[in-house]
Amino acid sequence: MKIVLLERINKLGQMGDIVDVKSGYARNFLLPLKKALRATKENINFFKEQKSILEAKNLENRKEAEGVKTKIDGKSFILIRSASDTGALYGSVSSKDINEIVSVDGIEISKNQINLQKPIKELGIYKINVSLHSDISSEISINVARSIEEAKLQEKGKEPNNTDFSESIEETDKIKNMFEDETMAEKIVIQKEEDVDSSVLSDSKKQPLSEETTKVSSNDSTT
Repeated sequence: MKIVLLERINKLGQMGDIVDVKSGYARNFLLPLKKALRATKENINFFKEQKSILEAKNLENRKEAEGVKTKIDGKSFILIRSASDTGALYGSVSSKDINEIVSVDGIEISKNQINLQKPIKELGIYKINVSLHSDISSEISINVARSIEEAKLQEKGKEPNNTDFSESIEETDKIKNMFEDETMAEKIVIQKEEDVDSSVLSDSKKQPLSEETTKVSSNDSTT
């Protein structure tokens, strides 16, 4: 399909260029977002008449994009999701989910600006590119975790330990088998658990989550 560009599009052309693109790309992206018009005689004449207005509008859009970039560039957002012990999500994270969490504070972007090649289906931290303007883009981090605590571990570059619970049971059994007096064994187990809880609390106070991590979503819906 031949179209006339109403703004510069990366790897495609400059404002006013008449280019040939795939019909799906034009219908699903360029035309509905008013980035281009069908290259009919009427539309080409319309572009020539409106060129100065379109150029002014493009400059305004660029300024707005620069403002949004200063607000979100380099920031991290937490998405809480249910997942299996292997880290596979029960569902997935889509562009819509990311758009919603980024837009919480009134930052206006559309899901079409989020360059997500495929839905996120596993826990982890993902770098996402956001196209704010044809000349301006931003990079954000999406921290997908089952809890805030797990998100903190991922932020520090540590893998969540799913075997802690089973290892604790095995250790408890070993302690009980060491003593004929079950009361003594129970006292030792309780003391070890208190020591572990105290250590975890102390560590969490020393190492808070990065200040750049700004938002949390607990919506477990899938799209």
